[in-house]
Parts: sequence; C-alpha cells; structure tokens
Amino acid sequence: MAKKKQSAKVRDPRSGVGSTWSPRIKDAPTIGIIGGSGLYGMPGLEQTREVRVKTPFGDPSDALVVGTLEGKRVAFLARHARGHRFLPSEINYRANIHAMKQLGVERIISVSAVGSLQEDLKPLDFLIPDQFYDRTRHRSSTFFGGGVVAHVGFDKPVCGQLAGVLGNACDQAKVRAHRGGTYICMEGPQFSTLAEANVHRQMRFQVIGMTNVTEAKLAREAEVCYATVAMITDYDCWHPDHASVTLEEIISNLNKNAENAQNVLREAVRSIPKDRACRCGSALAHAIITDPAVIPAAARKRLNVIAGKYIKPGAR
Repeated sequence: MAKKKQSAKVRDPRSGVGSTWSPRIKDAPTIGIIGGSGLYGMPGLEQTREVRVKTPFGDPSDALVVGTLEGKRVAFLARHARGHRFLPSEINYRANIHAMKQLGVERIISVSAVGSLQEDLKPLDFLIPDQFYDRTRHRSSTFFGGGVVAHVGFDKPVCGQLAGVLGNACDQAKVRAHRGGTYICMEGPQFSTLAEANVHRQMRFQVIGMTNVTEAKLAREAEVCYATVAMITDYDCWHPDHASVTLEEIISNLNKNAENAQNVLREAVRSIPKDRACRCGSALAHAIITDPAVIPAAARKRLNVIAGKYIKPGAR
C-alpha cells in the first residue's frame, strides 16, 4: 500500500489561510472525482495526500484526496463527507466545485446513487445521463451575484466528450450501462411520494437523485467539464413489486455497486484524453453581462479563480 503523505493546506489566494497551490505546478490534478452515497474513498489512488482547501464560499464537504490513478493526477472528494454527515441540502456545492477548480481540475466525474423511474433501468444498472431537470428549492447554484451578473448556456448540461468516455468505460468494465436520459434532481431528504413518482414517470424522466444538477450548474460556471455515473439502487416507489424505498435496500445495492463504480472510474481515468474537445472551457466567454469597470472589488476577489480573466479592469 502506498504511504500516505502528510495532510496539506491549500488556500484561495485571497483567504489568507494555509499555503498556496498553483494550478500550473507539475503535479496539479486535472481530473476530479466526486463520490456520492456509498463512495467515500477511492481505492487504487496512489501517492496520496489530503488537502484542506479554503475558498471564498466556505469549506468543502471534506478534505480532498489528491493522488495518482492510472498514471494521472486525480482529486477525490466525498460529497457528503466521510461518514456521510451532510444532507443533500446541506452540502456546500459552491465550495466543493471551487476547490476543484482551485486545484487545477478541468474535468469532474460525479458518482451518484439514484432511483429508477423506468422498468428497463434496473437496480445495479448504471446510467450516464445527458440531461437534468431541477426541482431543488433551497440551494445556492451560482457563483455570481453581489455585483456581477452572468448567464451561462445550460441547454446541454453534461460534457458530451466526458460522458462518452464514461459510457465507453462502462463497456470496458463490463458494467450494464445506459447512455443518455434525464436525471431529475429533487430537494430531499425525503424520498418521493407515489404521486410525485408517477408524475416523474409521465414526464419520461429516467432516474431521480438529490445532488447532481447543482454541481453541474456550478461546474459549467467554473468552465469545468462535468458528467455523471448514476448508480441505480432502487425503483423509487412506483414499481408494483417495490412498494416503497427502504434504506436497507439502497445500502445493499450501494455496496454491490461500489466495485463496479471503482472499475469504471479506473477505465475512465485511463482513457480521458489530454485535450478537451468541448466548449466547457469557454462557458463564460460571453456570459458575463456586468461591465468590469463597475464590479465591486470584493466581488472581483471572490470570483478571481472562477472568472478572473473576464472581469479584470479593461477586459472589454
């Protein structure tokens, strides 16, 4: 087993805490993995060190574990924290995505437990969604505001190149996976009522979860590629043979899915190309409406990592 390096602190250049991490250094991770329910660590990650990142939006869910996987530098973050301590609505999504961006991450793979809304999407199957539908109500899903207005394009919320890599990785890992479909994101933490589940099925959604759309919105604003490996644990509550969703069932299927998820992640990381063939990296190029000359100094500092090149004085 690789020896774990001592924990390090990383700060946003404005926070005044910890030591700096430059995205340009040789060992900066360009791939990020966010693990959801059941995935609180990344077996196979070598030469690791824990990094405590400070951001202008507060602390991430947990320390990020930076290491090498399949010869590439990767940053892993447990979305709900190790030990599963945060409800979906309590997660500091802005800090999580900002921390990834701050470390130099250009692509984020999300691994999430979901419920199925369709008969052919069976528990223990995986799905790589290409659309999201947002039913959340109590979350901060933008870095902007406070003197800066931006409207990013979100009609295609998933990076097509990265989603394709994940689909191929499922094939290589011999995991039954479905390509494309809509992930509806509810607030939670309660599971759906039967009436809600029936409406979601009538709307022809494929899976339901509680976290990913918020991450996807923030990743787009951060010009980071984002795609999801949705691990199906149950049939929600609509299926006649599965009258209700039980935590026992979900945990059992999460454990069964864990090894498959790790195999898919290794295949995906191995095959991710060096260059991005997508538009995710320029999502803000025409999105910021506010004249840089009138942006408050505090907002300029807060957004430096996310949009510094677009909002510096004289940017237009």
